Amino acid sequence: MEGSGEMKEETMPPGFRFHPTDEELITYYLINKIADANFTGKAVADVDLNKCEPWDLPGKAKMGEKEWYFFSLRDRKYPTGVRTNRATNTGYWKTTGKDKEIFNSNTSELVGMKKTLVFYRGRAP
Repeated sequence: MEGSGEMKEETMPPGFRFHPTDEELITYYLINKIADANFTGKAVADVDLNKCEPWDLPGKAKMGEKEWYFFSLRDRKYPTGVRTNRATNTGYWKTTGKDKEIFNSNTSELVGMKKTLVFYRGRAP
């Protein structure tokens, strides 16, 4: 594992699995990260997805073999624009499918949207 202070899976009790719901990711992990930049999600690593290729992600994850969780700042394509930059050195991430609305199970309030991204090598068309 890279970095210091990262949780290693072998330090967790047998049978422990980090498998939060989409709602938990937003209402606990993301909200706390936004409120406190020093918040550590213990199982969620900080990664700049524009400087990291998809095949490097498993080595940057704090835990997990098939699913990994990361905090990543949204990069704007243009300083005053609203378009998101999803390019890396070798390719780009492109949205696919329909966005999924995430609701608070107690209040039915919309708390976020889930986008599915696919990585393509080369420059965006």
